[in-house]
This record gives sequence, structure tokens and C-alpha cells, in this order.
Amino acid sequence: MRFEEKVDLGTEFCGLRLVNPFLLASAPPTANGNMIKRAFELGWGGAVTKTIPPDDMELRDVSPRLKAVRQNNGKIFGLENIELISCRTLSGWLDEIRDIKECFPDRVLIASIMAEVRQDDWQQMAISLQKAGADALELNFSCPHGMPEKGLGSAIGQDAELTTLITSWVKAVATIPVIVKLSPNVTDIGQIARAAEKGGADGLAAINTVQCLAGVDLDSFAPQPSVHGFSTLGGLSGPAVKPIGLRCVAQMAEASRLPISGLGGISSWREAVEYILVGASNVQVCTEVMLRGYGVVKAMKSGLARYLSSKGLSSVEELRGRALPKLVSHASLSREFRVWPQIDQMTCNACGRCVTACRDGGGHALHIIDDQLILNEAACTGCGLCINICDSLHL
Repeated sequence: MRFEEKVDLGTEFCGLRLVNPFLLASAPPTANGNMIKRAFELGWGGAVTKTIPPDDMELRDVSPRLKAVRQNNGKIFGLENIELISCRTLSGWLDEIRDIKECFPDRVLIASIMAEVRQDDWQQMAISLQKAGADALELNFSCPHGMPEKGLGSAIGQDAELTTLITSWVKAVATIPVIVKLSPNVTDIGQIARAAEKGGADGLAAINTVQCLAGVDLDSFAPQPSVHGFSTLGGLSGPAVKPIGLRCVAQMAEASRLPISGLGGISSWREAVEYILVGASNVQVCTEVMLRGYGVVKAMKSGLARYLSSKGLSSVEELRGRALPKLVSHASLSREFRVWPQIDQMTCNACGRCVTACRDGGGHALHIIDDQLILNEAACTGCGLCINICDSLHL
């Protein structure tokens, strides 16, 4: 038997057992019960419902709601979304949650909820959803568009006192784990994580989308996505936000003792491993599913198993937080350690891109002489710009 077949992808989060660490995030891919069941059939370890509102909250989406942010080669690097939370009411979700749990009792189903700052709304939703069979509650204190102007979403998650207060309301009636989803659109996410812990939260999730403006049409001058010529600030997801998500999860892991569900820009097993290494217990995925479908989980699971096998590890838990001791203050970094780029003359075609970059953004240490790339070590500052420009240069 291959070692990777003995790797245990199962993980624990807030006392819940996940068959693997890959969950669907609260987003369009979890908009109804049939979608979640189809995802579970394809191998997802869990899912967070699209955020559920109280029955008396009126919601109506606009069209269009999405705008891709593309690289020069046309590949989608990010996705702005101005879609609201679920337009389906709490009453409409209860039967579907019962049905999902009956069909997939071994999968973790987390109900995401949002309400105004009214104790009855939060508590009544929590009671109803846990009775219906939800395994945990995720409090959406982090949506950056549409709802904050009404005092919901990130308007709550940007206020430490409100975060503590509403978390404590839900915890007072909850018999299942309570997870607080945090926003990156704050000055100090560690402070908000501690506020959620103070309120009694069992776990944390981060990040929600990053507030953004995807672009402006140069002919019509309309911000994008254009809704009949007008737009609004939205939430950015996808690969573009991964560095922000990693930073936030690392800061939360250092600020709080609570377990963390990490998300933001996860498109393969590699990003999932990065999140686990900075402290996440599991990961949530959204944009990659919107672009490529639920089936992406198969490669994520097999890739993670192979990676663990290659490291001689038998479980996901053995990875968690292993990068955190190496994340230190800037003042603690060595000033004595120096590197110089190594040139692979076999692959270098002397195109000059790295020379231009070094001349105008570095130490002007690279030159082309007789069609060969030459490094002047005395002029090199060791910044590393060149190795990010060309694969023919490495440390």
C-alpha cells in the first residue's frame, strides 16, 4: 500500500469531525440545498450555507453582479461581487437543512446567518437552525457591500464591542458551535478576533471579500460592474486576495486561541496547505468553484494527500501552524544574511528584461555583455527583484 493511501485527510474543527478539510464557503455555490447536496456527492467535506437573513428582511439583487479582474493574458485573477446575502428566507432554508443532513449525515453543514443589531433576530435564527440540524453557526460580521450601509455585515465586524455583544447573544442560546466570520477591511483583525473570543465564539473564519472597485469603463466612464450605468463598491475574491487572507489568518492565530477556518484565493491544494501552515484548521473555497465547478475538490484532496505523503506526514493536523514560528517582526530579521542571484546560462536568452528591472528598480547590477547576462556582485543589493522577473535567475 502506498503511504499516501494511509494519509488521514480528516480534521476536527470546533469539536466537529470533517472527512477532509475542504469546505464550500458561504457564497453563490451554496445558494440552495440541491447545490450543496451535489457538492457533497463530489467529495466536499462540508459547506457553509449562503448567509440566511430573518424572514422580515427584504432583499433584491441587481444585474449584473459580477466583474472579473483579469491579468494581461486574460486569465481571471480576481472577481468582484456585489451580490447580497440569500434572498431566500429562514423559513425556506429549514426544510433544506433537514434534507441535507438526512442525505449526508457525515458531512458538516454550517448555517451562515446575518441580522440587524436586534437580539431577538439573532437568537431566533440560531434556535431554529440548530433545531433543523445545522452542525454549527457562522455569524456573518464581514460582508463588505450592500449590507453595511444598513448597519449589518462588516459594519458589525469593524466594531469590536458589537462583535462581542452579538456573539454573546448567539452563544446564550446556541447548543452547537458558533463561528465568527471576520472582515479583512479593518485596521487590526487580531483585535476583532479577540473581541469574538471574548463574546464566547468557538471558532473563527476569515477572510470575507476585500472591498474593491473592479474597474472603470473608459468609454462610458461607468464603474464596473455597471448596473444601468451605475455601480457600487463590492467584494474582491479569487487569487488576488490570497496574500491578504494569509496575513489575516496568521495574525488571528497569534492573537487568539480559537480554531480558524481559512479562506481567500484558494484555487488548489497548494494554497490550502499555505493556510494550514499559518494556523488554519481547514479551508473554505468559493471563487474557484464558481469558475471551474464543484469537481475541483477531487484534485485538491489527491494533491494534499500526495503532499503529506512526500513530507512523511500522516495527517493534516501535523501541518497546522508550522510556519508561524518563522513569522517574526521586521526588526528580528537578519541583517547579515545575503543572497546573490545565480544565472542559468543554459536557459538565459539575454532578453534583457531582468537588466531593465534591475537598472530601474534595483541596484543596476545586471548587464548583458557579448550576448551573455553578467552579475556585478558589488553593485547587487540582494533585493530579489530579478528572480521574480525571470526563471533563469534563482537564489
